Amino acid sequence: MAKNQQDILIEVRKKSTLRKRIVKSKTSYLMMAPYLILFFLFTVLPILVSVILSFTYFNMLQAPTFIGWANYTKLFLEDNIFLIALKNTLLFAIITGPASYLLCLLFAWIINEFHGKLRAFLTLVFYAPSICGQAYLIWNLIFTGDRYGILNGFLMNLGVINEAKIWMKDAKYILPFLIVVQLWLSLGTGFLAFIAGLQTVDRTLYEAAAVDGVRNRWQELWHVTLPAMKPQLMFGAVMQITQSFAIADVSIQLAGNPSVNYAGTTIVTHLLDYGTYRFEMGYASAIATVLFLLMVGTNKLVQRLLRRVGE
Repeated sequence: MAKNQQDILIEVRKKSTLRKRIVKSKTSYLMMAPYLILFFLFTVLPILVSVILSFTYFNMLQAPTFIGWANYTKLFLEDNIFLIALKNTLLFAIITGPASYLLCLLFAWIINEFHGKLRAFLTLVFYAPSICGQAYLIWNLIFTGDRYGILNGFLMNLGVINEAKIWMKDAKYILPFLIVVQLWLSLGTGFLAFIAGLQTVDRTLYEAAAVDGVRNRWQELWHVTLPAMKPQLMFGAVMQITQSFAIADVSIQLAGNPSVNYAGTTIVTHLLDYGTYRFEMGYASAIATVLFLLMVGTNKLVQRLLRRVGE
């Protein structure tokens, strides 16, 4: 009985302390309110609605009908295309996620060694593909399935192939080529965050590290640079994870939707199929919920790994 009373008293004190903190920082909360309201309305609320709709049958014409776990049962036990999409998405995430993250960090580290206009120019050169609206046009020219395609012409001139190949209509080539293109497009917002983070590292930390026995650039990177830019590392990880799991445009633009034998199908293209074309919003919400859980789980794993940086 006494223990319960102690727990109640501790809880009351916590609530009182929280209330005091809120009152003390009310100006800060007021300044944050517009963003928090928009974040709730356009991010948190849609996620909650999507999770709720995933347990219903909803075709946009009739009111949602509760069907329990039927959408999830169909998704994992009956929808063979979803299983292909899940496999492709995990391959994309496992290969392009870590690879693009390390490439962003490596190129940012190298570019940071330059100064002034040269650093700004190199940053633009590496960042441009991720914001170029016509990037897929270039890759379509490379993969064109006739003798005038850049890849076909190059390989035929070298004698590697004797006749033109229709690259993006052959299931065995689609996924590897999409991974290459995605890596080329991956130096985006995370790359800029790393550039910014590297420029904010206090230079005196390197002097202190040299006194403590750090002797080369790799030791500086691991023991000084990376620990000093952990917020940027976390932000970059979130961006790269989101990008690697949400791949859709590159597949649709280069391989079509659906692609040959669904070789380039991802969870997002499958989601677009049911949500945009078939208007089966309950089933589409179930797909979106699975994707959301995959992203959240991966983010938690990456956060644990990043806490070990510098140890």
